[in-house]
Amino acid sequence: MKIETGEDNLILRKKAKKIEEITPQIKELILNMSKILESNPNNVGLAAPQVGQSVQLVVIKPVPNNKTFALINPELKKKSFGKDSMEEACLSLPGFSASIKRYKKITVEGLNANGELIRIEAKGFLARIIQHEMDHLNGVLISDY
Repeated sequence: MKIETGEDNLILRKKAKKIEEITPQIKELILNMSKILESNPNNVGLAAPQVGQSVQLVVIKPVPNNKTFALINPELKKKSFGKDSMEEACLSLPGFSASIKRYKKITVEGLNANGELIRIEAKGFLARIIQHEMDHLNGVLISDY
């Protein structure tokens, strides 16, 4: 499984499709994406379009030594008024980084790998990771900021 790269890459630029059913192929995709994240301690999140699959799936490793989790069809339900800026990099834009302003706190809902509805209230770095990966599901790259 290779990482899709480049600002003009069509799969990175289109809105990903909702996942209607969690099939064995989706579970395998989650497993493969998790392996990519766990193979590099600097990687904290990965969206399915980054590995060539235009579906609404992100896999997140919040901090080193925390359990990696999948979020399917994530929806932003609540966001704080305040934002913070922080330098971000992206596997799909090697060598590029930018200071990005993001909400300090968010609430997001989606499905876990078993198809169960989950609600995550995130702040700080975890909120930033989720927002970055959700951008990928909408065809947005950090270079767009």
